[in-house]
Amino acid sequence: MLIKLFTLVVISLTLLSCTDSSTKFQGYMEGEYLYMAPMVAGHLDKLAVQRGQLVESGGLLFIIEQTDQIAQLKQAQEQVKSSHAILKDMLVGKRPPELDAIKAQIRQAKSSRDLAEINLKRDSEQFQIGAIPKSQLDASASNYKVAIDRLRELQHDLDTANLPGRKDQIKSQHALYSYAAAGLTDSEWKLSQTIGKAPESSLVYDTLYNVGEWVTAGNPVVILLPPHNLKIRFFVPEISVSHIKLGERLKINCDGCKSDIFAHVTYMSDQAEYTPPVIYSNETRNQLVFRVEAKPEHPDLLGMHPGQPVEVVLHD
Repeated sequence: MLIKLFTLVVISLTLLSCTDSSTKFQGYMEGEYLYMAPMVAGHLDKLAVQRGQLVESGGLLFIIEQTDQIAQLKQAQEQVKSSHAILKDMLVGKRPPELDAIKAQIRQAKSSRDLAEINLKRDSEQFQIGAIPKSQLDASASNYKVAIDRLRELQHDLDTANLPGRKDQIKSQHALYSYAAAGLTDSEWKLSQTIGKAPESSLVYDTLYNVGEWVTAGNPVVILLPPHNLKIRFFVPEISVSHIKLGERLKINCDGCKSDIFAHVTYMSDQAEYTPPVIYSNETRNQLVFRVEAKPEHPDLLGMHPGQPVEVVLHD
């Protein structure tokens, strides 16, 4: 009971001592980090940044060994070319040399037909005057019929050769081509995942691998801290939490800061908790507080550091 009474007295004296009509709270800077990881496994071939460096948006961070991905990409490209060539051939029919060969056979068949027609006409005249037996006339008629059928068959082959492939064959080849194209897209994506780039201008907070080390897919290689991911976290006693509103503008003081920092409240916890160890003291260990977070208006990666103590000033 005495401790609680002492705590209330200390808080009251603190509030009354603020001659500038402001309330001050202790807090610290905090960062929300981006963990940049490859989606494919391999040896770290290149690390393009170092801890503490500022990197621009799209800047190179790292490269994972690409030997397997490049080989798979070339194979996929050849499969696409091959399947597309077959599909194109099916859609346009046979090639010109094949058509020329059929046309040559048709010319030969026409010559055979013309010769068979001449022989049949001659044998018909000879049979009428009794110069040849009927069996010879029948043989000439049969040869003429065979020549006509052969010519008709070759003409049909030429017509068929000019047509595209059958619908079911074309449909099947379309599926094979689509499958090959999907494989190419997948290979291109896997190759792109071997290269890590900064999604936005950031501070390189840490690097977790050395060149030559094996990196498992999904394991971060570089940790980034974008400026807008900096925030101030502080804890407000129960008696003061009603004076703070979301979006409220706060003044932030810190050791070594060149100028005043202003921030806006972005989060207020709806649950009370005990005073965290960061601001632990015997006088306030039984005091319940509410966590509050604020975003700086103009975050400075070089002047503001996660873990850095700050003083938050709330004007009444």
